[in-house]
Amino acid sequence: MKTLEEIQALLARAVEQVELEREPQGLYAPVRYTLSLGGKRVRPALVLLACNLFADDVTPAVAPALGLEIFHNFTLLHDDIMDKADVRRGHPTVHRKWDEKTAILSGDAMQMVACRYMCQAPAHDLPRVLDAFTRMALEICEGQQYDMEFERRTEVTAEEYLEMIRLKTAVLLATALRIGAWIGGAGDGDADRLYDFGINLGLAFQLKDDLLDVYGDERTFGKKIGGDISCNKKTYLLIQARRLATGDDAAELARWLATDVPSHGKIEAVTALYDRLGVRRICEDKMEQYYRQAVASLDNVSVSDDKKQELRKLAGKLMLRNE
Repeated sequence: MKTLEEIQALLARAVEQVELEREPQGLYAPVRYTLSLGGKRVRPALVLLACNLFADDVTPAVAPALGLEIFHNFTLLHDDIMDKADVRRGHPTVHRKWDEKTAILSGDAMQMVACRYMCQAPAHDLPRVLDAFTRMALEICEGQQYDMEFERRTEVTAEEYLEMIRLKTAVLLATALRIGAWIGGAGDGDADRLYDFGINLGLAFQLKDDLLDVYGDERTFGKKIGGDISCNKKTYLLIQARRLATGDDAAELARWLATDVPSHGKIEAVTALYDRLGVRRICEDKMEQYYRQAVASLDNVSVSDDKKQELRKLAGKLMLRNE
């Protein structure tokens, strides 16, 4: 079995070898820039770790793992445009470093590069791998559409929000695990259990991201703290605050939500409201619930516990992260 560190080192070398030395440079330079920023490489690591549960040799899964990593980064390019984000992983976003047209087109190119790598899956797995990949890609678009629609709505329920993040975030982690398991030779039952592990881990992961956007350290988080508050993004924290706020708290929250101009004062005031209402604890409890469900699904995968330790380690790191 490979350790998580060995998997990450393997992926770092593989990313460096992604073939992007093509013309025109104006199209591919932003792609190289995006991939050079690193990140946690969670999704490709999940592919290889899942494969390694059932096979000693993870080489056949490397190309699909790269495909998922490139696809994930493509979605970030377009997300950053939609969110008007200035910083990603502590560096200027592509549309700020270049411009929006370049970010859109380079993102489109990344999507095609991702597909080329996915098509390098072993021939006997290729039909179901591509089916899972395209289904996941559509679900991510559905999640993004819900996210955009929520911006125009006054009320969003917690259930609606959790379904949105399942589509936008969790299905990518889950599909990474399922594809890796298939390539490693897993049966459908174990592949499904790993998919469930990924869904619950992904939900916990996004709730952690919501928390870090409010309570994280900007120096380690890689982007400005309070961005969700500034733009009235309907996170789990805000949804719970609106549910719980009464009297003066409800009036104050409504006043800040009616203020479209981002300000440090708004971030501080809404964070103080969150503290008074106890929504941080509510979010942490929900995150912990999904994490426990993820661990339970992993426990039921029919390989020895020692083989699951690296997946457990990665899941724990995601829950304890501060970036």
